[in-house]
Amino acid sequence: MGRRTVETSPDRKTVVVVGGGFAGLTAARELAGVPGLQVILIDQRNHHLFQPLLYQVATAGLNPSNIAVPIRAQFSRDENVAVHLGRIEAVDLPRKTLCTAEVELSFDYLILAPGAQHSYFGKPEWEEHAPGLKTIEQATEIRRRILSAFEHAENEPDPERQRAHLTFVVVGAGPTGVELAGAIAEISRTVLQRDFRRIDPASARVLLVEAGPRVLSSFSPELSQRVVRDLRELGVEVRTDCKVEHIDAHGVHLGGEALAARSVFWAAGVQASSLGATLGVELDRAGRVKVQPDLSIAGNPDVFAVGDFAHFEQGEGRLVPGVAQAAIQMGRAAARNVLASIRGQARSPFVYRDKGSMATVGKSRAIAEIRGLKLEGRIAWFSWLFIHVMALIGFRNRASVVAEWVWNYLFSKRGARLITTTRWRLHDPTGPVASNPDPAAAPAREDGTAASVAASAPAAPSFQVSK
Repeated sequence: MGRRTVETSPDRKTVVVVGGGFAGLTAARELAGVPGLQVILIDQRNHHLFQPLLYQVATAGLNPSNIAVPIRAQFSRDENVAVHLGRIEAVDLPRKTLCTAEVELSFDYLILAPGAQHSYFGKPEWEEHAPGLKTIEQATEIRRRILSAFEHAENEPDPERQRAHLTFVVVGAGPTGVELAGAIAEISRTVLQRDFRRIDPASARVLLVEAGPRVLSSFSPELSQRVVRDLRELGVEVRTDCKVEHIDAHGVHLGGEALAARSVFWAAGVQASSLGATLGVELDRAGRVKVQPDLSIAGNPDVFAVGDFAHFEQGEGRLVPGVAQAAIQMGRAAARNVLASIRGQARSPFVYRDKGSMATVGKSRAIAEIRGLKLEGRIAWFSWLFIHVMALIGFRNRASVVAEWVWNYLFSKRGARLITTTRWRLHDPTGPVASNPDPAAAPAREDGTAASVAASAPAAPSFQVSK
C-alpha cells in the first residue's frame, strides 16, 4: 500500500514542524493563531517530555505523567495547528516534501527539530546492557533495573553475585550522569535502607565513570570539585580519565579492570537524529546540520534546523550547547524568521543568551552558574527546584511535582518505586535460563522500535529468610 498525499490549503502558507521537544513545541506555539498560516507538527510520540527531570523518573522520584504532557492538549484551541503522530522517513528538500510511512506532505517552510540520541561511539551492542536516558521508556527501564537489582540481591545467597547486583555503574559525568549517580546513591542509603532484611541497601556500590579529566566540564573547576566532594559524601566513587573498554551482561571493563556489575547506565556521548543523513546537506561529526546565522540550511532558505539537531557556532569555535534553554530560543528564533519571510521582512540572526547552568547531586546538594554568579549547596538546590518546577508545562504538572518533592524531602520516601512488568527477572545472566514471561513488554528505542532484549530470562533465585 503506497503513501497517500496530504492536501494543504493553497490559500495558506504551510509550515511543518518536525519534533515535539523544546525546540519544536516552542516554534509551533510561536506560529499558533497566526492568520493565513497552516502549521503541522509531527512527532513519533504523542507527548512532550521535560527531559531534565527524566532521571527523577529513573530513580523513582517522579511518575512519568509528572514530566510529560500530551502534545495535542497544548494546541486544542489553536485551529491553525494540526498535530500528527508519525516518524519522518525522508525529506526531499528540492521538491519541498517529506514522507512518513503513510503519507507524503508538501510544505512552504520546514522547521526540523528531531532531537538527538545517545552515541555509543561505534559500539551499538552496548545499548542492550547500558541503556541511555532520553525517553520515558528508557527511564522506566532504568527504574526497573535499579529496583530489580535490590530484589535480586535480597534473594541471592552467593556473596559474590550479591555484590554484582549491588554494583551500579554510570558512564559519563555530565549533568545527567552526575544527577543519576547521586540519586542512586541517595535512595540506597535513605529510601531503601529499612525495606530489606537480608541485605543492607546502603552497601550498594555506585561508580561514576568519566573519560575526561573532570566531572561537569561545562562548569567552573571550583564547582566541579564541589560536586565531586558531594558525590563522595553520598558514597559515589568518581573515576575521571577512565575510559570504558567493554560492556556486556556481566559488567564493564575499565582500564584493564573487569568489574562485575548487573546495572550499567549510559550518560556519555550524544549524536543527532539519523534524519540528518537523509537530507544531503553538510553535517558535523555528531550528525548535526550546519546552519546559517538565521538557522536556515545553506541552499535551502525555507528550511531550518534547531535544537540538538543544529550545529550553530556562537563565536570562537564554540557551539550552542544542547540544553533546553538553547532549544527554546532556537525554536522561537526560527519561527520568527519564518514569519519575517512571509511578511517580506528581513530575518534576524540567532543570538544565544546563556541564562546559566544547574546540576543537582542529591537532597540539598546542587551547583549553579547564573551569569557569573556561582551558587552551591542548599541555596543552589532550592534555585534548581524552583526553576525546574516553573519550566514544567501546566499547573497540574507543577503541583504534582512539588507535592512529590515535598514528600521525598521531608520523609525520604519515593512513592514511584514500582516494577511494572513481569520482566523483572531479565538482565541477570546468572543461574539457569527460563523462558521470557512477557516478551511483548520489551522497552522501546528512541526511534520507536522495540529494543533487542534477551529472549530468555534466568530463574529467580530461591528465597531465603535470615535467622
